[in-house]
Amino acid sequence: MSNAVLGKLIIGVLAVFGVIVVAYLILNKFLNKKNTKFVASLVDGTKAKSFSKDIFYQKVYLFIVRIPFLRRYILKLRRRLEIINLEDEYLTRLQTAQIMFKALIIVIPLTIIIILITKGNIVLMATLLLFELFFIETFMTGAVDKIDNKILKEQINMFSEMRHAFHEFNLVEEAVYEVAQNDELEVSKQAEKIYEILIADDPEMELEKYYDIAPNAYLKEFAGISYLTKEFGDRKDKDGASLYLKNLNNITQEMQIEILKREKLDYVFQSLAMIAALPILFLEPIKNWALSMFSFTKQFYDGKLGFVIQMLLIVVTFICYILVRKLKDNGSVDTGRDMQNPWEQKLYSKKIVKKFIDKIVPKEGTKEYRLKIKLMKESATKLKMEWLYIDRCAYALVGFLVTVFIFWQLHNLTIDFIKNEPRADYDLLGMMSAKEEKKASTELEIHNKYLEKYQAKKGTTEDMILKDLQKDEYYSTATDEEIADAANWIYEDLKTIQNEYFKAFELLIAFGVGTIAYYGPVWLLMFQKMMRQMEMENEVMQFQTIILMLMKIERVNVEMILEWLERYSNIYREPISKCVNNFESGPWEALEELKNDVAFPQLIRIVESLQSAVEKIPIRQAFDELDTERAYYQEKRKESNERLISRKSLIGKVVGFAPMVAMFVGYLIAPLCVIGLLSMTDAFANMTTMM
Repeated sequence: MSNAVLGKLIIGVLAVFGVIVVAYLILNKFLNKKNTKFVASLVDGTKAKSFSKDIFYQKVYLFIVRIPFLRRYILKLRRRLEIINLEDEYLTRLQTAQIMFKALIIVIPLTIIIILITKGNIVLMATLLLFELFFIETFMTGAVDKIDNKILKEQINMFSEMRHAFHEFNLVEEAVYEVAQNDELEVSKQAEKIYEILIADDPEMELEKYYDIAPNAYLKEFAGISYLTKEFGDRKDKDGASLYLKNLNNITQEMQIEILKREKLDYVFQSLAMIAALPILFLEPIKNWALSMFSFTKQFYDGKLGFVIQMLLIVVTFICYILVRKLKDNGSVDTGRDMQNPWEQKLYSKKIVKKFIDKIVPKEGTKEYRLKIKLMKESATKLKMEWLYIDRCAYALVGFLVTVFIFWQLHNLTIDFIKNEPRADYDLLGMMSAKEEKKASTELEIHNKYLEKYQAKKGTTEDMILKDLQKDEYYSTATDEEIADAANWIYEDLKTIQNEYFKAFELLIAFGVGTIAYYGPVWLLMFQKMMRQMEMENEVMQFQTIILMLMKIERVNVEMILEWLERYSNIYREPISKCVNNFESGPWEALEELKNDVAFPQLIRIVESLQSAVEKIPIRQAFDELDTERAYYQEKRKESNERLISRKSLIGKVVGFAPMVAMFVGYLIAPLCVIGLLSMTDAFANMTTMM
């Protein structure tokens, strides 16, 4: 390890230590303030030792929430955890602080390392710091997903206790209350909320409210089945078993399948997001290594082509990172973004912006409007039409400005390379000697002196430069060929510099890139739609489980089944909602329209069974095959999940490793091979000439 690298590492370690010390002193100052004492009072008298991690994280929360930049992430994290913790402020703050504290421990040293590695490349430094923000997003999402998966696993234990409690009390509300007393399980808070719903004056209304805040669909099913059993009573199945307990068993089986699916997806995608973003960290080290080992690559890495490839790699990495994040969707709680008043709405509230957006948004009733609305519904986006077009305009503006910046930077790179790079033959034969370097540096000073002299003069000729060089003291002992060669060198570089200005076609290219970026949000919605279509079969099999639970309950009708399907639907929510709204006008006709709106054979079969149950036969007989073929559908569901995971895994690995492959091929192997072959050809040509 060289002294320079060792020095940087020592400085980095000292800087990290200094940051930790300063952070501790600041934190210690804030912790002693009066507005944090109420947190300590929450656990007063319960501390077993002088230091409590819970109190520490509560104080960390109060400290971080005051920092403007970090406050955004704190609030975003809170929104996801609040739903899981059901108004438990202490636990929400604790988990939020734990996740943020761990993220900062990783991010702060990483920031210092990035600044040390890329201090000579401001563009790359800014890009890497931007990717740190994505890293925080990934880390927070993964942490919340772990909590959500933990809740899902605890539900299995809760349902097991629920079965024992129901056997003991034979009353749903009493069994739920008994389960809610288990403080060891975080999911007990959900059971407590469901108990409050069951004993409420208007349980149906409270149940509808709970559907909006429940962490997952299985708790919704549990709450709904418990309410129906309380209202209509439990009954025995044909084999003498309790129908309520059998339904609990069905929900448990669904959760077990979902847990296995999530664990497999987590295993497949556990590092793909970071692998997709990792190549950005290696751009500068690869460049430095190539320059130190092969001097002939300097013209590539410090020139236009190297900068363009570097920018393309950054764009490819950014796109692949976003796609990998979209691919890994396990259906857990996703309310991290404030959809009540996002930045799009804040921007849209400005009069000028609103006037402009309203003009470009397609009018209601037009074909384009219908297509966009359909795409937004099929992709399950929470965006409004106006917000979508604000996103499109923002993408277009960023694409345009970034392209203009790249062209401007390319011109500056070319001029800087000409003025700062000594003229020398970089080939495979080795480096210049100290004497050759001194001579090249002196020639470069004279070269730059005449460039500055003639740079503003458009009509400069090579002869004018040649006459000036003949009068220069440095070339007083040079031959005519050497002076002519120097004049030609200066003249060619002068023409290049005079040609380095922003051109009309570059502006057109920037507009073209902006236009392509304008369609970016729409393409992202199409990608989300494609991912959702992969889960069609999984959702239809969930419908079958819901119908299996409802069909044996007395007083359940087709309309109630449709309402339950609407509540738990994701991909087919729109056509089912339309069917529910039209049901009173004509049940058969509404179901026929639903059948025409969907194209999935298994769902069409369910709709046809519902049509039979409307007029001809009871619901239990219409779906009798669901009960008799339960084991078959369970196995089919597992096999469907396997295929889904396999497809996502294949796409994820291709997308996740694409930036790494592009970096090694486009930024290392290809330049070395091409420039090396060209340099070798020139070297052999020079050797042939000398012979």
